[in-house]
Amino acid sequence: MESMHNELNNIIQAFGIKGDLVDIKQNTDGHINSTFVSVFDNDGKIEKYTHQRINKDVFPSPEKVMDNIVKVTDYISKQIDSKDKERLVLKVINALDKRPYYVDQKGEYWRCYRYIDNAVAFSKCTSLMLAKNLAIAIGDFHLKLSGFDGSLLFPSIKDFHNMVMRYDALSKAVEQDRMARAKGVRYELGFLFDNMQRGEKIWKDYENGLLPNRVTHNDTKINNVLFDKDSMKPLAVIDLDTIMPGTILFDIGDMIRTSCNSADEDERNLGKVEFNVSIYEALIYGYLSKTGRFLKEPELSGILESGRMMTQIMAVRFLTDYLDGDRYYRISYPEHNLIRARNQIKLISSMDKIWSKLDGMTTKMIQSR
Repeated sequence: MESMHNELNNIIQAFGIKGDLVDIKQNTDGHINSTFVSVFDNDGKIEKYTHQRINKDVFPSPEKVMDNIVKVTDYISKQIDSKDKERLVLKVINALDKRPYYVDQKGEYWRCYRYIDNAVAFSKCTSLMLAKNLAIAIGDFHLKLSGFDGSLLFPSIKDFHNMVMRYDALSKAVEQDRMARAKGVRYELGFLFDNMQRGEKIWKDYENGLLPNRVTHNDTKINNVLFDKDSMKPLAVIDLDTIMPGTILFDIGDMIRTSCNSADEDERNLGKVEFNVSIYEALIYGYLSKTGRFLKEPELSGILESGRMMTQIMAVRFLTDYLDGDRYYRISYPEHNLIRARNQIKLISSMDKIWSKLDGMTTKMIQSR
């Protein structure tokens, strides 16, 4: 334990932070990167910093990931005129060698951010106020980056939302059937392949230049937004590792998918899985309050469909992993990925049952933006 503490101390000192280090604590909330919070006493002023080891298994090019993050946070920072600026955007702290990361003796990459204090994150969108403020945060993030050329960014995970590629992988998993599971998922396969053409449309439109190439976050669930503990107003969008070029519909769709499910993503009782219309309305209202003026018509008209598409791509990915022997997603029991896939399919079916209502509601909000 002492050697680990000394190792962390050396890593932290590599960022040249002023003051005396008084405490180091591990943050266990994240699943991909190892995270620690340091506390410094800088002439009587307590200052905190976040330190993360970047997972090279997930992000094999840490330098390029950090280059993306620096470009985007610097661009956003220049647009914020507030004494509270350091709570509204992640602040990257350079190492002593001026790089936005430090490489330790084991070849591991570490980064440092200024810690955002008096902030809270939520694991689930449990109220209309939270839904609206989540969407305002994502909308403001998109607004501030609407003038940034997305093509300048490195694709940190290539083909992340490429639906055509995801269906190819599913077809291959069915053909190989390495776990002899295909026979038991005929309904799920039938549903997904019946919806393949519709699910691929947004990706193909983006690939063919029919949708603008923008900066996308690619993981717009609620726990990637920090909120002020007192006012509950949104502060900063965090977890920027997957920032890359894409269509803004990826982010809108994932926000809808992760917020509007009335049940957990791995709920076994599919009767509990329903699309929450009220949450959806709050999301779109909040999002358009920030983005309504710069979004192009193909983006506006794709808002509702994006939620269905992103739910579909996750169903495809979960089912592919189930057929392939659960090699990508962490599971707690053998049918875990199958339950996840069924959950997403049920959410799509729930949307489809009320599609005309959702479509009318969306159109009305777009028209009144």
